[in-house]
Amino acid sequence: MPHNLTRDEARERARLLAVSSYDVELDLTVGDETFLSSTTATFTCGEPGASTFVELAAPAVREIVLNGRPLDPAEVFDGWRIALPGLAATNELRVVAECAYSRTGEGLHRFVDPVDGAVYLYTQFETYDAHRMYTCFDQPDLKAVFTLAVTAPADWKIISNSVVTGTAAATGPADGATRTSFAPTPVMSTYITALVAGPYHEVRDHHDGIDLGIYCRGSLAEFLDPDEIFQITKQGFDFYHRVFDYRYPFGKYDQLFVPEFNAGAMENAGCVTFLEDYVFRAKVTEARRERRAETILHEMAHMWFGDLVTMRWWDDLWLNESFATYVSVLAQVTSTRFTNGWTTFANAEKGWAYRQDQLSSTHPIVADAPDMDAVRTNFDGITYAKGASVLKQLVAWVGQEEFLAGLRSYFRRYEYGNTSLRDLLVELEKASGRDLAPWSADWLETTGANTLRPRFSTDSSGLFTSFEVVQEPASAPATASRTLRPHRVAIGLYDRGADGRLVRRERVELDVVGASTEVAKLIGVRQPDLVLLNDDDLTYAKVRLDERSLGTLIDSIGTISESLPRTLCWAAAWDMTRDAELAARDYVRLVLSGVDAEDDIGVVQSLVAKAALTVDSYGDPANRPAALRELTARAEQLMRSAEPGSDLQLVFATAFAQTEQPEQIARVKAIFEGADVVDGLALDTELRWTLLIQLVARGVYGDAEIDAELARDNTATGEKRAATARSARPTAEAKAAAWAAVMESDTLSNHLAVATMNGFWISDQLELTRPYVDRFFNEIGGIWQTRTFDSAQTITQMLFPSGVIEEETVRRVDAYLAEQEPVPALRRALMEGRDGLVRALAARAKDAAAG
Repeated sequence: MPHNLTRDEARERARLLAVSSYDVELDLTVGDETFLSSTTATFTCGEPGASTFVELAAPAVREIVLNGRPLDPAEVFDGWRIALPGLAATNELRVVAECAYSRTGEGLHRFVDPVDGAVYLYTQFETYDAHRMYTCFDQPDLKAVFTLAVTAPADWKIISNSVVTGTAAATGPADGATRTSFAPTPVMSTYITALVAGPYHEVRDHHDGIDLGIYCRGSLAEFLDPDEIFQITKQGFDFYHRVFDYRYPFGKYDQLFVPEFNAGAMENAGCVTFLEDYVFRAKVTEARRERRAETILHEMAHMWFGDLVTMRWWDDLWLNESFATYVSVLAQVTSTRFTNGWTTFANAEKGWAYRQDQLSSTHPIVADAPDMDAVRTNFDGITYAKGASVLKQLVAWVGQEEFLAGLRSYFRRYEYGNTSLRDLLVELEKASGRDLAPWSADWLETTGANTLRPRFSTDSSGLFTSFEVVQEPASAPATASRTLRPHRVAIGLYDRGADGRLVRRERVELDVVGASTEVAKLIGVRQPDLVLLNDDDLTYAKVRLDERSLGTLIDSIGTISESLPRTLCWAAAWDMTRDAELAARDYVRLVLSGVDAEDDIGVVQSLVAKAALTVDSYGDPANRPAALRELTARAEQLMRSAEPGSDLQLVFATAFAQTEQPEQIARVKAIFEGADVVDGLALDTELRWTLLIQLVARGVYGDAEIDAELARDNTATGEKRAATARSARPTAEAKAAAWAAVMESDTLSNHLAVATMNGFWISDQLELTRPYVDRFFNEIGGIWQTRTFDSAQTITQMLFPSGVIEEETVRRVDAYLAEQEPVPALRRALMEGRDGLVRALAARAKDAAAG
């Protein structure tokens, strides 16, 4: 594990230093394990004679020279930091080191394409990994100008934050290679600097004075769809230029789809990297394309939020992520074909936020981040999704134009600088005329989600004689804030029309404050079939339905005309299921009865996934076989009746493949082998792997079929799918091999490790995997001592025995936490796993009682 930079250390270093520039020279031709990194940094010190440190992760350091004075690496370098004693007012530091390539997606990652043997490199530095490639003061508020030169094989493309200024034949040991030089960058933070290198396929375009590039591996070039990516990119720039009134600040704009990327994307200035799963090798749903578009727009928004104006320290990480999430959806719905973006936001992002906010690890949006370990764990549903949800609520309160005016002022005032929350609030207050300190205290500095319920009475003719919105404090976790927040809320009244569809008859918008808020406008109004609080999804709160509305929802949810209110009703039912207020079997029946009427493919995918999760985790185990059979039978029926070649057909085919019922398994096998041809269902590479993995898990196929499929798809993705299939085999030997590959060795790349873990915990293989509960707790502490942070966190989350939903598993977590001293990030992950087990046990008890 790396040394852990603290906030206090960063503050002291920022008080002491101002960094001017870095000149970085890399030689990527010296071998497969390491590369040569030479850095010259210039900086000033406000207290001459003081000492500080600079970060570098390297197996070997050849030279350290401070102001012309050589320093002995053996004395000043500990593997992660270089001590810098006796600073002058103006300083120059030169460090030459042998740095290591990564296989974990941190630092400078190296990948060999199994298709053609080509080598591809890319960097990932957020939050604290720039010093894996070059020597630097690795914190966001020590910005500088960066000048890079790279020596690499002559047939490689070299891409960084700025434009290439020249290429020349390399001399000396790198004879035959090419040295590429880049222009100095604008002032920026270390974590958004970047390098991508290799024989990447390149497509270029131009828009509004900006040179645009798209890159992917050569073996993926046939699948790249640059026209759609460029279209979204151009629409995004037009939107942001219009609403921010500030030109894109980093010159050219390259987007690179890179292998084995840990996240969805990274906002390196002018050199944005993406998970290459966004290069679609097979048919994907429109929802998947919508998600790619949102990611493109999210990263583009970071060029202003995060790159141009950067948080001073990671406490204000939300200033990057929440704003980028909110404005990217706003850009989608106003400037692209994905006009249902707020429906997806309500279904996906807010669902993530509500789940995260009910865990024992929940934290305020403005999080306390005393060190980098705390920072790394806060890339979560609070920082991204709750923050964006709260911003959406703020916009509803202060007005969208006032909100955007505040942002425009913020960018101009703090361009190329660093800020804190208060700096932003000042600009928003000026633009809106509102005092935002109380809003900040209620929304950004507290935890938990309030619950809103309607409470009303009617007379004999069905007219409301009273109506109030009741607000409850957060019920989970026990440590959540008891704050009753101000909410801007819309209340929708829905009736069944002559055609049987539910249509909104009336809408009332108001501020909900305190424990009870009277809605005078509804007195004398006829009670509708459905009362929907938080219609239009203006605020961040859990919503409950009155008895009549719940009955309407159960009978007629699919008849609601608009996608957003329909999604809000689905979300309320799902939340009630997770809170053990609605029996799991009733939720599954609700999905089965209403999913065929749902026309938003993203919502359909989500509902199918949630129904499967409900059967496995929230339902009475005694009812699981019958519930799963009912679910997969309905999926098969909808697959066969769906429009041939449609997204719906693909979603239901994938759901049907999860069957454990022998007759249905035989039909899945027939589809895979081509004996059962479903009209329009393309048995492409991805669907073949999906079906094969499920058939392997059921014991129908084994090693021979996995090897044969890998021979058909001998690619990086094929290797990952094969790893999942091998791990999913229903044998003790397969589980032992998978466990050993991940836990006893670190030779697997990050993506092959994830793929292996994806196949380990299979719902109907509990007897095979139960012995690994004890092994997990016996071995996980050692993982955190020997692996990188990202690797250890991923292993903990994926191999935690979340599927062994038993009181004994909860006791095992409690015993570990009581007897061991886990590092804070491991403690948090274990507590979150425990929360999930406790929630599932309560839901199972509710479902058993309903049976």
